[in-house]
Amino acid sequence: MMYQGGSLKVLKLECSFQNNAWGKLGSESMVVRLVKSADDSFNIDENEHYAELWMGTHPTCPSVCYYNGERKESLEHWLRLNPSAFGSEMDQHSDGQLPFLMKVLSIRNTLAIQIHPDKVSAQKLHQERPDIYKDPNHKPEMAIALTPFKAMCGFRPIKEVAKFTKIKPFRRLIGSNNAMKLSKVSQTDDHVLHNQAMKDCFTALMNQDKHLVQNQIGILLKTIQDKELSGQNVQYYIPNIINKINTEYPGDVGIFAIYFLNIVDLQPGEAIFIDANIPHAYIYGDCLECMACSHNVIRAGLTFKYRDVNTFCNTVNYTGRSAENMKLQSNQIQLEIGISETKFQPHVPDFAVSVIKILSGNKTVHLTAIDSASICLVYTGEGQASSSSLTEPIKLKTGIVFFIAACHTVTVDVQSNDMTIFRACYNTSETFSKVASVF
Repeated sequence: MMYQGGSLKVLKLECSFQNNAWGKLGSESMVVRLVKSADDSFNIDENEHYAELWMGTHPTCPSVCYYNGERKESLEHWLRLNPSAFGSEMDQHSDGQLPFLMKVLSIRNTLAIQIHPDKVSAQKLHQERPDIYKDPNHKPEMAIALTPFKAMCGFRPIKEVAKFTKIKPFRRLIGSNNAMKLSKVSQTDDHVLHNQAMKDCFTALMNQDKHLVQNQIGILLKTIQDKELSGQNVQYYIPNIINKINTEYPGDVGIFAIYFLNIVDLQPGEAIFIDANIPHAYIYGDCLECMACSHNVIRAGLTFKYRDVNTFCNTVNYTGRSAENMKLQSNQIQLEIGISETKFQPHVPDFAVSVIKILSGNKTVHLTAIDSASICLVYTGEGQASSSSLTEPIKLKTGIVFFIAACHTVTVDVQSNDMTIFRACYNTSETFSKVASVF
């Protein structure tokens, strides 16, 4: 039997969102503003948390296809029946699962201190504890800031951590002997010793007695308060983030992780890449996130969910690096005056993202054919998308998401003063050479 959606190459998608407690409230959330823009009938609850918009085939929040103006089946089901839409590089994903997942996150409360395991570890964890680690895939990810964005990401250089050991509550919790050892080896160039010293200190902290932790948090907060009252500079203690996290997770040992992990500040358009086993915790802001299609998370602090501290401490990458080195460099191409394409291309094959910006209206941009399925989010602007497979154009506006099959070109006619489109796809030099063009 001929499948009625088989001749289509471009599909409008309906995407699901999640109301996690860490999300921003009501219309403060970028997530719900995008949802509302795409669907005028949607009513925003100003008392609800809108945390994540998912775009892809992950079973937690699968996207649904529209064609000929009607809501049809899941994108996963459509892909199973149309495997050529994946492209030759993704034949192994013909079960309907895209290898990448794109999200928008709106973060009000700090997310858990977490890592994502590599493939070998993910397979082992899934086999041993499938109820906790629900799939065998790894989950490298990147976050592109949509608004000013703050995160903890990667261990600090060891010399920075050594300076923080002068803070008495921190030193008490990691242990004086561990602190002295870390300070001593920080003066050497032996990275093996660096990592072992960091592991000893961090593991001691994360396994510390709960009541002692709470006592030392109280001492830390009192120290900050006393120094502020006496007019002393307390920025060394990072008080703003300490106070924010303690309000969200009172007495949590993860509060002291701020002295181990980099604080990374991103401006809109900047990105960080989180490789396997890199510790991180998003603190505040809105971002577009792209990752391998997985939901594997190992948590150790700042969470009310299950903490697997032993696995975390024995798996995490303790290599110190600067906050600036956590940022993912982009490559911007000027297609013509007022039109640019910025590529975010990490070293993993699972995903890449291109940002196409049109800064002057009445322009036509071609989302060029690549050997990969791709998902596009219209972040700003209005217009329409047309292709040889569509009987009528898809109306585009902020919040609209659409799918493009591999090896197919889509023409976007911009009908507003500007437009920004995020396009996620599989990441190889061949598939990602250029995802937009102007003829």
